[in-house]
Amino acid sequence: MDSPSATVLDLVPIYTADQRELIERLAVELERTFHMPVRPRNPWFDPEAAYDMSRGQYNSRALLKLLLDDPVEEAARVIGVAGVDLFTPVLTYVFGEAQLDGRVAVVSYHRLRPEAYGLAEDETLVFSRLRTEAVHELGHTFGLLHCRDASCVMHASTYVEEIDLKTSGFCTDCLRLLATQRPSPQTA
Repeated sequence: MDSPSATVLDLVPIYTADQRELIERLAVELERTFHMPVRPRNPWFDPEAAYDMSRGQYNSRALLKLLLDDPVEEAARVIGVAGVDLFTPVLTYVFGEAQLDGRVAVVSYHRLRPEAYGLAEDETLVFSRLRTEAVHELGHTFGLLHCRDASCVMHASTYVEEIDLKTSGFCTDCLRLLATQRPSPQTA
């Protein structure tokens, strides 16, 4: 029998101490989108293990491994939300990464902030982008691939402007696929 937390989504803040409200708002949105209780958890690992000194960034794949090495392993999904710059060995930077059809994902709001591009602060825009990217990466954990529909949350985004062009919702096709993959909501 599944543990009581088998349908829980753990949200793990990584270097986000100054963004508590942003993380709390994201938790509410993820719960609403995926119909799963969201449980904030402190990291059980040292995020510095993912830091690459030569690049001055954090390796998203290393963070995924750290998130996956959860000693409790009772949540259906785990998403790390980082305030630091992420990369993969083959890309200069990433907004996030996930295990396809797996348990873990990580997103960063570091490059989602307008200030990263010399523009004025806009917390509403940062939240919108973060929500979209978090839903996108969690969609991958449910087995969803990139979508051709430019407005679908599962459409690929290489540049921050591309995030702004899509919604934080799934198109009809992706929503149908998600419905077959998502665990049933827990009944009380």
